[in-house]
Amino acid sequence: MTFEVAPEWVHVQYSEASQFTEVYGFAGSQGAVNCEGVRFVPKGVPPKTLAVFMHPSSTLQLLPMPQALARAGVHVLCAGSRFARNDTPLIMEKVVLDLGAYLRHAREKWGYDKVVLCGWSGGGSLSLFYQAQAEQPTVTRTPAGDEVSLEKLVPADAMIFQAAHLSRARMLSEWIDPSVTHEEDPDRRDLELDIYNPKCPNQPPYSQEFAGRFRAAQLARMRRKTAWVKEKLEQLKRRGGDEVERGFVTYRTMADLRFMDPAIDPNDRKPRSCYLGRPDTANTGPVGIGRFSTLRAWLSQWSVDDSNADGLKSAASVSVPLLAIENSADDAVPQPHVRMIHDAAASRDKTFRVVKGATHYYQGQPELLKQAVKLCVGWLRGQNLIH
Repeated sequence: MTFEVAPEWVHVQYSEASQFTEVYGFAGSQGAVNCEGVRFVPKGVPPKTLAVFMHPSSTLQLLPMPQALARAGVHVLCAGSRFARNDTPLIMEKVVLDLGAYLRHAREKWGYDKVVLCGWSGGGSLSLFYQAQAEQPTVTRTPAGDEVSLEKLVPADAMIFQAAHLSRARMLSEWIDPSVTHEEDPDRRDLELDIYNPKCPNQPPYSQEFAGRFRAAQLARMRRKTAWVKEKLEQLKRRGGDEVERGFVTYRTMADLRFMDPAIDPNDRKPRSCYLGRPDTANTGPVGIGRFSTLRAWLSQWSVDDSNADGLKSAASVSVPLLAIENSADDAVPQPHVRMIHDAAASRDKTFRVVKGATHYYQGQPELLKQAVKLCVGWLRGQNLIH
């Protein structure tokens, strides 16, 4: 059965005192945080359960999955954080607070009895981080040392983890280009590690030795960058002046061996491509992950050693029912990630499924999208969350 869907604009506001303005506009500069979203309400379906999609830095209402779920009879909210479409200053702990404001609004203003967190792509580790802190709050400071209060989060009743990765930090640690030898000059590169250069002596299929050396060089570059960030942040704190934050650029951040070699973590993805198109072009383009950042944002969302929003660690504290869905031709999320989250989750009631042939966005795959929707709807019914 297909339902007619009425989309509605959603505005959620809550008070917050901030040391400085992080996002453009009046959001956060007037003693309040303002977040916007879109709720899809299937006509004739009572508001019992709400499925909430949120990505740290994107808006998800134009993706096929949320609207398709709504047409199948599920109330859906696509929630935008204060950092929507700009992750340069993004603090994961503050995104969690934004998500918490939506969940309170859903229960107190709209009257939903149940809430399901739907973690798609970068929203997967966010949802796990949120639920872990809602069930067992442990974080009192951001990785930069700023105080944050996560004690009053409203836990969700169930979770769907779909086409999602372990964390933003882990992804960058496996995507950052290790050939860059000077952070201020991306043209200075190590040919041995420059996988998009046709003159690179290492070509796919890559040897296990080269893959190990490449991964180690990626992690080393990440840690050099993090050390610089911490040093610069400490310098600003010691000065004690008005400058408390600083932005910077990280060049070439889309160089995963998996983009070039389908034999590494094999699935049904197309080689020499990624979800942003040509990986060599994405590597230097403006939308590569972690390209623009502030000092605090780097530590919170990109530092693999410092970020609190690690999916595996969070999953170990999540007890609610979990549905984990892998898209077998995903061209963004590495093949093992969804299974790893499923296995790490503390939930006694957890289910793992694969949508064979599905890409990250289900682009041009309406039948596979239907399969994914059917999986979710069937699981929600089995949990007695929808009729």
